[in-house]
Amino acid sequence: MEDPKVGVYVCNCGVNISAKVDVAAVVEFAKRLPHVTVAREHKYMCSEPGQDMIKDDIRDLGLTRVVVASCSPRMHEPTFQAAVADAGLNPYYFAMANIREHVSWVVKDAAQATDKAKRLVSSTVARVAYQDALEPRQEPVTPAVLIVGAGIAGIQSALTIADAGYQVYLVEREPSIGGHMAQLDKTFPTLDCST
Repeated sequence: MEDPKVGVYVCNCGVNISAKVDVAAVVEFAKRLPHVTVAREHKYMCSEPGQDMIKDDIRDLGLTRVVVASCSPRMHEPTFQAAVADAGLNPYYFAMANIREHVSWVVKDAAQATDKAKRLVSSTVARVAYQDALEPRQEPVTPAVLIVGAGIAGIQSALTIADAGYQVYLVEREPSIGGHMAQLDKTFPTLDCST
């Protein structure tokens, strides 16, 4: 494996991150990490100028890995993976460090928040160096469902799924269906027969 060239990008996220985390200190720390070629900050990394910064550095500096320290991957991981792919890099050579929800929103002390952000960035840089290029694929799926247990919940699930147009296989280990309901004489509040 050739030595990876990592770009680290730390987001201010307006004041969502920078109110607690010394972003400039995190950037300076990241510059000294193994494999890091460039480390930069931006007010909003997810913005078009922030994404363009990443794309330009991939092309101009020959980056082979990218780390963004910002908000939750659930929010912007696809955004940054698309930006990395647009620049010609496999999108799985990208990793995020969540320094908003995991640091600035939960750590009260600014010095502790900055130290924690540095640790998260450091671990993410170490991890991305070992990530492999992946390719998306599609697999055929049999549109059928197996439900284990023919109690009231299993029966209702089977009916609902069957009504949606799927093949349903309902499996029960006992000789009759109904589960605990079959053991009852009447049901509340209508006092109907349970079987």
